[in-house]
Amino acid sequence: MILELMPYRACYPIFKVIYSAAANAKHNMGLNEEYLVIIKATVDEGTTVKKLKPRARGRSYPIKRPTCHITIVLKNISLYEESVVENSIGMGQKINPLGFRLGTIQGHHSLWFAQPKNYSKGLQEDQKIRECIKNYVQKNMRISSGVEGIARIEIQKRIDLIQIIIHMGFPKLLVEGKPRRIEELQMNVQKELNYVNRKLNITITRITKPYGHPNILAEFIAGQLRNRVSFRKAIKKAIELTEQADTKGIQVQIAGRIDGKEIARVEWIREGRVPLQTIRAKIDYCSYRVRTIYGVLGIKIWIFVDEE
Repeated sequence: MILELMPYRACYPIFKVIYSAAANAKHNMGLNEEYLVIIKATVDEGTTVKKLKPRARGRSYPIKRPTCHITIVLKNISLYEESVVENSIGMGQKINPLGFRLGTIQGHHSLWFAQPKNYSKGLQEDQKIRECIKNYVQKNMRISSGVEGIARIEIQKRIDLIQIIIHMGFPKLLVEGKPRRIEELQMNVQKELNYVNRKLNITITRITKPYGHPNILAEFIAGQLRNRVSFRKAIKKAIELTEQADTKGIQVQIAGRIDGKEIARVEWIREGRVPLQTIRAKIDYCSYRVRTIYGVLGIKIWIFVDEE
């Protein structure tokens, strides 16, 4: 324990009290020491020890030595229910804005049915499809702008057909010059997932206002950060592009070693209204990771599109 290594005189008595409390919980109550945490530690004034120090000629003077009373309270967190109660009291709860609005104004990006035992396989299959498409688009872009332009990928599965709809902001960068690229992309996905008895159909849909979608905007900010542009300039430029898409509000947050600083921090800028607690407010959200020479930065974007 770190208390054993600290140079302060009070550390060793506190260590003895904690060790004694853990031993009592183990031997008297049968608890496991690994699941014990300190939830309360108090120090109260104790009794005062009085002594007389003798001096010459039969005289003496009193010595008063004050003491303290240390109380350590431990708690067993081996039960999941108890830990949930502790967390719900002591910290705020965050929720994904898209999942918060499912069933009201937000729909699923994947539509299919599966048995409970096959549900995890379906999720992994969707993840592989999206990663394969993004990797192909990134390798075959006509210009190296750093923006893939994929807003979202919708997947619809049937018994003998898988329909994939790619919503892109800049489809000309992929399709122009090589019209057979969609067929090539389809062949790559089939090869990656080993589809034999199921057909695969991929269609590309163009988005009229690409910078009104958080994924495309996050890719733009990530490209600016890779080029060592100041994060404030990148965020302000992204907000200007969003205003051209007729949005009502935007919030951008960047976390990590921003501008190469030694200490990681969180910076955010909000423009307009972003009512996260209003369910009827249509809010697009995305989280994006970007690798820089200083480390990994996290980008989160909330865009208030409209209110229904």
